[in-house]
Amino acid sequence: MLGLSAILLLPLLPLVLTRASHSAPITPWALHARQIPTSSEIFSCPAASWPPASIGSLLTPQAPDVELQTILSEVDPKRIEAIITKLASFGTRHTLSNQTDATRGIGAARNWIEEQMRSFAAASNGQMQVTVPSYVQGVADRILFPVRISNVVATLKGSVDPGRYYVISGHYDSRCSDPNDYLSDAPGADDDASGVAIAMELARIMATRRPAATIVFAAVAGEEQGLYGSRFLAQTYQNASVNVQGMFTNDIVGSSTADDGTKDPYTIRLFGQGIPTTESAARSRQRGLIGGENDSPARELARFVVGVAENEYTQMNIPIIYRLDRFLRGGDHRPFLEAGYAACRFTEPNEDYAHQHQDVRVENGRQYGDLIDFVDFDYVARVGKVSAAAMWSLANAPMSPQNVTVNTTLLSNDSQFTWLANNDTLTAGYEALWRPTDAPLWTHVVPLGKVKTATINLSKDNAIFGIRAVGKDGYASPAAFPFPG
Repeated sequence: MLGLSAILLLPLLPLVLTRASHSAPITPWALHARQIPTSSEIFSCPAASWPPASIGSLLTPQAPDVELQTILSEVDPKRIEAIITKLASFGTRHTLSNQTDATRGIGAARNWIEEQMRSFAAASNGQMQVTVPSYVQGVADRILFPVRISNVVATLKGSVDPGRYYVISGHYDSRCSDPNDYLSDAPGADDDASGVAIAMELARIMATRRPAATIVFAAVAGEEQGLYGSRFLAQTYQNASVNVQGMFTNDIVGSSTADDGTKDPYTIRLFGQGIPTTESAARSRQRGLIGGENDSPARELARFVVGVAENEYTQMNIPIIYRLDRFLRGGDHRPFLEAGYAACRFTEPNEDYAHQHQDVRVENGRQYGDLIDFVDFDYVARVGKVSAAAMWSLANAPMSPQNVTVNTTLLSNDSQFTWLANNDTLTAGYEALWRPTDAPLWTHVVPLGKVKTATINLSKDNAIFGIRAVGKDGYASPAAFPFPG
């Protein structure tokens, strides 16, 4: 067992659980990952391997199939650079800026994004529809006068389960030092032209393809003023009872270089909320009693992303950050969480605050401002590949099983589960996932077949369980955490 003194002498690097195959080619990503001690290396003591791993088999990552490999290969850093460059050229994209000028302000940016999205949709044979839903926001916090908030939304209809939605977004508004200064330049290259570029690039690539479920690519406004555009989008879906099974925002994903020069170009943080704020008090108490604090829908969504997108095809490490967001910050995933949807946020690992929310200026020899000079387009493309792997894998897997319960009516060293069978043509069967109670990620899988109840010879007291659906083509859903029932 590695002693505490030895742990303290380890390099001060983020802990990353890498899943690269030992036979994978040596890549910059793999070299970076191998410098970092794994959890098994740090915590290699008998207690860490308990309970005994004799139930099921070790869980292996879901490798991308040929179609997904092709999608990932088509993410183009040059196209991402062109999108970010164009968005930064509008001078400012402040929510309160000019909406009628053809070359400057948020209106010009909105019109250009819509034009591009419609050009992608033109190649979709009618499967992708582009809309610009909007509303007039009255005077409010950071809204000095009534202003129209417009989102640009490209919806790629699912071919098998079109009523199930997955949403990916970036925000196209920007700001400078004063959040209410809508006249000064605010190029917003990293925050958040980078995230919009990913949504647009994935819309282009996937427009000609046929996912099983519906994928939404959105550029939202009003984020810097108070998440207005994403709240409007989330509430629109909620009011229409749209079955949004997962949402991601890419926000500040343009550079991995910190203010001290630290570089981490093969890592993207994934923020996942713990106990849902929309749960009833009784359900939250129950979650706490059974040790389910780390198994919220958002956390299961985050684990899913690690399983399908941390590999040699993306070249990225994906540490899950166990909180809603960074301190003093917010993002467009929050309104979706507040609407009861599972949602997570991607953000670069090291932020340089001189290049966020700053007036463009040189001060004491240092350049301030969110300028395109500080964006790493290859890095953005790798983040785009992570997003592509997540969205495509979710949309082609069956939906997670619903109403999963564990029998707690009797004392037993077995664990008995029941769930509602999916009423679809995608589901070929189900699997139980389990992990030690102190493990961050699923470690083992038990095939169950096409059933809706199962008994596993491992005590529910000693492990964390989840049930997932598996399709005929091998795509598997995020796990669903069981509650007593």
